[in-house]
Amino acid sequence: MSLLARYRDLLPITDATPLISLAEGNTPLIAAPRLARELGVRELLLKFEGMNPTGSFKDRGMVMAIAKAVEEGARSVVCASTGNTSAAAAAYAARAGLEAVVIVPAGKIALGKLAQALMYGAKLVAIEGNFDAALDIVRKMGDSYPITVVNSVNQYRIEGQTTAAYEIVDVLGDAPDALCLPVGNAGNITAYWLGFQRYHQRGKTTHLPKMLGFQAEGASPIVRGSAFDKPHTLATAINIGNPASWQYAVSARDESTGCIDCVSDDEIVAAWRDLARCEGVFCEPASAAGVAGLRKLVQQGAAPPDARYVAVLTGHGLKDPGLAVEQFSPPQPVPPSMTAIERVLGW
Repeated sequence: MSLLARYRDLLPITDATPLISLAEGNTPLIAAPRLARELGVRELLLKFEGMNPTGSFKDRGMVMAIAKAVEEGARSVVCASTGNTSAAAAAYAARAGLEAVVIVPAGKIALGKLAQALMYGAKLVAIEGNFDAALDIVRKMGDSYPITVVNSVNQYRIEGQTTAAYEIVDVLGDAPDALCLPVGNAGNITAYWLGFQRYHQRGKTTHLPKMLGFQAEGASPIVRGSAFDKPHTLATAINIGNPASWQYAVSARDESTGCIDCVSDDEIVAAWRDLARCEGVFCEPASAAGVAGLRKLVQQGAAPPDARYVAVLTGHGLKDPGLAVEQFSPPQPVPPSMTAIERVLGW
């Protein structure tokens, strides 16, 4: 069953809304016992959104936004993107027979994501500026042309992303004690909180989780309290200096008595590698910010160890393979003999 059909009664769907799908959603909730022990917590589960059709959580919101765009008679959609949004927009636009226009910051998008948008047939424009400049242009395009903006300023995007919260509760039977996730444009933390609240109002949870969001230090405007003109982090998916859903994210933090903090690039990389080394889960660097943040809070004594945590891994590691390869020295060839191989392996 498609995501829109499964949660139809919780989404803004009418009889005229096409239930388009690429089999998005229903992503795994993976127990991470080894990493939990390393972090010093009782239980850690990983909501691996990299298993969506285009490899990121963006598919959830995009299927809803594109479906409503079709319902409203749109022929074209546009988005600004650091990568994942462009891939999802282009894929679902192709699925629905719409034109997709993508505005990206030049040199600030992982090649894996850029390749996706191009393969799906998007009209792609790279600008000399950052994501925030791209989003400003996209907003103006939406005001000036008959084209639908499908960034998270589009409320249908937020609505679609609430489905991840429903899935977590459906699997666990209740909400976790806390949800840890990266914060870039801040639409995802907004959507999860809305989803958990909605399920709680329907009596499907006994409590609401704390929302624990984490920005990269070089792109942490919510933490610092002011926009970043030149955000910079290797976690390109969250390299955003002025989040569109800033105030909604702050509300999610405050209403859940959670936090929005920041982690360094080194902390992100350490968590990224630990996810793969300890649990066999390969996510993109930005995805690891939630795990890095949880580690930081535990070390500070600010996160109780005897709790159930869910960390959202927002995208697949193959979104940014170049950065993964850079973490290691290339293997040097040796003669094809057992002796040479044993020497390399230290046997």
